[in-house]
Amino acid sequence: MVKMDKIRLSCPCLFGLESVLSFEVKKIGGENLNVTDGKISFDGDFTTLAKANLWLSTAERVLIELGSFDAKSFEELFQGVKRLPFENYIGKSDAFPVKGYSLNSDLHSVPDCQSIIKKAIVERLKSVYGISWFDENGPVHQVQFSINKNIVTVFLDTSGAGLHKRGYRRNSNDAPIKETLAAGIVDLARVRPDSIVADPMCGSGTFLIESAYKALNIAPGLRRNFAAQGWSQIPEKVWADARAEALDSIDRKGKFKAFGFDIDDFAVSLTQSNSKKAGVGSKISVKRSDISEFKQLDNSITFCNPPYGERMLEIKDAERLYNMLGKRLNPGKERSCYIIAPHEEFEKFFGRKADKRRKLYNGMIKCQLYMYFK
Repeated sequence: MVKMDKIRLSCPCLFGLESVLSFEVKKIGGENLNVTDGKISFDGDFTTLAKANLWLSTAERVLIELGSFDAKSFEELFQGVKRLPFENYIGKSDAFPVKGYSLNSDLHSVPDCQSIIKKAIVERLKSVYGISWFDENGPVHQVQFSINKNIVTVFLDTSGAGLHKRGYRRNSNDAPIKETLAAGIVDLARVRPDSIVADPMCGSGTFLIESAYKALNIAPGLRRNFAAQGWSQIPEKVWADARAEALDSIDRKGKFKAFGFDIDDFAVSLTQSNSKKAGVGSKISVKRSDISEFKQLDNSITFCNPPYGERMLEIKDAERLYNMLGKRLNPGKERSCYIIAPHEEFEKFFGRKADKRRKLYNGMIKCQLYMYFK
């Protein structure tokens, strides 16, 4: 295999978190960043690739960008794909399934595009390896493609399961917040090694755990494996060194503390269980308590993802809950609050305008992050 000194990497993220992810990418050594809606591309090497999978808390996955080209016909698609250097990553026995999407393009049939791309890769590898049949019984190298306005971009997925799957949340309650979204909000709230964090409706504990990871400098991918770890093209030492560095980076003396509350006994036990699996159980205290009993701590940051009217409560119940939150929370400079909600009139029911708002998506639900910090 050809040694890769520089590769182009691409990380999709949830809309609204591009600035947070951009900062994270620079921190791990990514260069020549290109920021677009929902995605950041950058240059790096195999070490950067390993660090990206381990450290990027707001990225959905880490992709190797093999190349882009224009294609309006199947022949142009075939020839464009065939020119890409798949042999740098895919060995004779490796599996290389293909998936992707097409938007606003002449080539709109995704199954046909999958078939053409697969055929083009096979033809490319045939010419390189001098064989006519590929068993594909080795490590999986997932090929992904996007076709947007007739521009085709081809990737290899190095992550496998999405990066939001940290390995600590085996189960969740009915309305979980995605780990990558929670991590982005935690970053926006500027959680520090000595921060005190609270969540009056902690659910499965995601805000508390992601806060602990941030405060204690724990790489969010430390407790899981990645697809590219099985690739012979990336030396095992790259992964071993990146993990060893991540372990050494943990701030074991951090004074961080988190407090979770929920009216549901199952949520309380779930948060306790998940925080132990995440390795931060000693930093997080959880107890059963109704929102009406919540008291904001001085010098603390409060996070909240109230149940959404569309799914768990009727809209009127959600509005009553926002009103109760407004009565129990007294945000200010020493008691900042970060509340994510889909209701356009949240501030009216909460009783106070946010100091800042940011549009974010929790799954497919358009939300606002209401930030109170003044």
